[in-house]
Amino acid sequence: MVTTAASERTATRSRTRTAVALAAAVVIAIAANAVVATVAVASGAPATYGPLTLPAYGLFTALGVIAGWIGWTLVQRRARDPRRTLSILVPVVTVASFVPDVLLLALGFIPGTTTGAVIALMVMHLVVVAVAVPAYAYASRER
Repeated sequence: MVTTAASERTATRSRTRTAVALAAAVVIAIAANAVVATVAVASGAPATYGPLTLPAYGLFTALGVIAGWIGWTLVQRRARDPRRTLSILVPVVTVASFVPDVLLLALGFIPGTTTGAVIALMVMHLVVVAVAVPAYAYASRER
């Protein structure tokens, strides 16, 4: 199959748009999660609580955006009705993402766990979804 210069430019623009959208989503979500962590600490969560430190939430925010993009792309490519599938899957996966936090609260397997800290972690999940989903929609839009 022979590709034309125009189709190669379109593919390059699409990859660039995707990379920029995902990078922006990571940066914005980390910045918003920094605010969540700051509010949590100001509200009584331990300042040294590992999950509320930048290295931890920064890494997990970036991994969440990337994992979400992989899932979004798979649904876009394979689902019969991607829009409907995503409208069901995004909320279900978001709620499922709270399970480790609920277990953390119940079992306290990380020292210093408080209710406020766990609520902050759950809010961070919502931040990632709120930032990433529009970025995914933008990145996957056809030109």
